[in-house]
Amino acid sequence: MIKVSKIACLFFIVLFGFSCEDRLNQFGGPVYDREGNLAIDREIIADYLETASYDSLYRIHDPSGVVVIVTEEGEGSRPTAGNVVYANYTGYLLDGSVFDSNLEDVAIENDIYDEERNYDIFSFFVDLPASQGGAIQGFSLGFKRLRSGAKATIIIPSPYGYQDNENVVRVPANSVLVFDVDFLGMD
Repeated sequence: MIKVSKIACLFFIVLFGFSCEDRLNQFGGPVYDREGNLAIDREIIADYLETASYDSLYRIHDPSGVVVIVTEEGEGSRPTAGNVVYANYTGYLLDGSVFDSNLEDVAIENDIYDEERNYDIFSFFVDLPASQGGAIQGFSLGFKRLRSGAKATIIIPSPYGYQDNENVVRVPANSVLVFDVDFLGMD
């Protein structure tokens, strides 16, 4: 009888634990719809690529939805999880408005220069969150498809960018991001 009670109790705890989690998600505010936004962004990116003019060697359509347009092939190896990538980048929206760059001259030219910012080579750890020295997930997905020394454009669906965050300067929530990158090297 005790064995049955323990098993029944464990079953109840597991069942109740899952149902509590569902209620917390239901009442804890809106849940980000990753798959829904990804489906929308895939269509937006496909439409964008039909009219966008890119002189490229080749394009990689990652299964994640990230698109990598290689404009200059690198000769080094591709980064993997934990590597540190060094790059220059300029980020813009699909309408062409530049929202960020680590290049001072580009920032000045696009009226986004911040005299308090350090415009050095950007570095990040592949596959780590930004809070741990990484970058947005789309950077890791894109750079893992490039060889060190490559130049490319990386198009990132919103689930792998800033999602529905409304606090990113010059980037509306759920924006598809485009980055021109120069992959300088890695450790």
